[in-house]
Amino acid sequence: MITPLDIENKKFSKQMMNGYSVEEVDDFLDDLTADYSKNYKEATELKVKVEELTKSLEHYKTIEETLQNTLIMAQTTADDVKKIAAQQAEQMINEAKTIAEKQASDLDSEIVVRKKELEDVKKQFDIYKAKMESLLISQLELLKDMNRE
Repeated sequence: MITPLDIENKKFSKQMMNGYSVEEVDDFLDDLTADYSKNYKEATELKVKVEELTKSLEHYKTIEETLQNTLIMAQTTADDVKKIAAQQAEQMINEAKTIAEKQASDLDSEIVVRKKELEDVKKQFDIYKAKMESLLISQLELLKDMNRE
C-alpha cells in the first residue's frame, strides 16, 4: 500500500526531451488510484461500522438504564412491601393483645362473680345446715320429752 510519504518522495526519471516518463507517471497514478480507492472504501465501511456500533452501544446503554431503573423500582417495591407487612403484623399483634386483655379481663370478672356465687352458696349451705341442726336438736328434744312422759 502506498503511504503519503511514498507519494511525497516519489521521483520520476526525466526523459531527455519531454520531461517525466508518461508511462511511469500513469503507472504511479494507477497504483495511487487503486490504493486510494481501497482506502476510501475501507474508510467508508469503517464509518458505517462505527455508526452501527455506536447505535448498538446506545441501545445497550438504554437497556442497562432500563434494567437499573427496574431494579431500583423492584427494590423500592420490596422495601414498601416489607414495611407494609411489618405494619400489618404490628397491627395484628396489637389487636391480638387487645382481644387477649379483654378476654382476660372478662375471665377475671367471671371468676369474681363465680367466687361470690360460691360464697353465697356456702353461706346458704351454712344457714341450711344450721337450720337442720336446729331442727334435729328440737326433734331430739321432742323425742326425749316424749320418752320421759
